[in-house]
Amino acid sequence: MNAHASLMTRTAWAAVATAGLLIAMKLVAYIVTDSIAMMASLADSGLDLFASSINLLAIRQALTPADAEHRFGHGKAEPLAGLMQGAFISGSVAFLIIESVSRLIQPHPIEHGAIALGVMGVSIAVTIGLVILQQIAVRRTGSLAIGADRVHYLSDVLTNAGVIVGVVLSTQFGLLEADPVIGLCVAAVLSFSAFHVLRQSYDQLMDRELPDAARDRIKAIVMRHPDVLNLHDLRTRMAGISTFIQLHIELDPAISLTRAHEVSDCVEAEICHAFPNAEVIIHQDPAGVEAPEPLAKS
Repeated sequence: MNAHASLMTRTAWAAVATAGLLIAMKLVAYIVTDSIAMMASLADSGLDLFASSINLLAIRQALTPADAEHRFGHGKAEPLAGLMQGAFISGSVAFLIIESVSRLIQPHPIEHGAIALGVMGVSIAVTIGLVILQQIAVRRTGSLAIGADRVHYLSDVLTNAGVIVGVVLSTQFGLLEADPVIGLCVAAVLSFSAFHVLRQSYDQLMDRELPDAARDRIKAIVMRHPDVLNLHDLRTRMAGISTFIQLHIELDPAISLTRAHEVSDCVEAEICHAFPNAEVIIHQDPAGVEAPEPLAKS
């Protein structure tokens, strides 16, 4: 297993372990306090455990090498897992909204607020540590699944802080409505997370082009070679941590086939250096012979 695969796998296992620990702590705190905000945080952690488990399976599948039946690899297992995460996050949002509105109508006091505050403090510290690890993994590997996991664990830090505010306002200042209001705020944060994850996953499954900045970078790399006269038909997409890049380069018609191959190899090496997880296909055309079909983004 290479360094990127090992880092992704360890990070995925860390997320599963963290979610399991937080569920146990928050379940005890919810039973003791009967706080709707604590219940919201518990539901969020339960979702995290499920999503992180799906991520772990998806990452292991995505890292499986290409085979005779999957010549482009298994990278799309990651955005499929992202779609599942987004769907379950959306379900938890609906549940939290219903419970929070119910508690707004009939406010309920929080008991043993100190326990809730202690659990939330530990939860924030543990989650921040996990988010830092996930950020390192995303920066080094570009994993969509870990990136999606990082988004809602990062939102957990904010929602856990919100739970602390709700508990303090309810227990120390008698503002019983603060507890369900925080629950609604958690639902709003989760809604944003769900949209972000669903959009990224959908884009990959639909083979959306890379961002314009990345495409411009590819063009600049290609045109930097002195023997490349032009390029056309640039096509790009992503599947998990893998990037697929296809393009045509235009060369002097008088050069030899061997030289054209050398130029293509050189350009491919430069692109792979800039995009480490890329699979690059380059077709060589004699300049001025073939008129390319215009593409909107080429």
